[in-house]
Amino acid sequence: MDQSLKRFYDRLLGVLRDPILRAGTWQMLECVSAWEGNWTWDCFLAFAWQGSDGGRWLVTVNYAPNQSQCYVRLPFAELAGSQWRFQDHMTEVAYVRDGNDLQSRGLYMDVPAWNVSAFSITRN
Repeated sequence: MDQSLKRFYDRLLGVLRDPILRAGTWQMLECVSAWEGNWTWDCFLAFAWQGSDGGRWLVTVNYAPNQSQCYVRLPFAELAGSQWRFQDHMTEVAYVRDGNDLQSRGLYMDVPAWNVSAFSITRN
């Protein structure tokens, strides 16, 4: 058995257990160029879910065989004025980002080929 593939699906199934991903409000997100002339923003797919309890998820996919960068525009109006924790449940890595920056530019992504991230988003 391929252990890395097993870990990937174990993590993915763990993410899918969250009821927000079944009953929350889903939205496809806009990805924009990280800098002028960088075409790799077009390699991304990004989706957000928000639950009735305020819980939030962001899933991003670099659907390309190359490293790619973009800003993901987030749909959450209440981001401004707070720090936010993005916990990637596919890698167990967490990032804290400023809500004002997230509101104005979006979440910066710079990820390897074929990368999948599933972030739960909470106020830090």
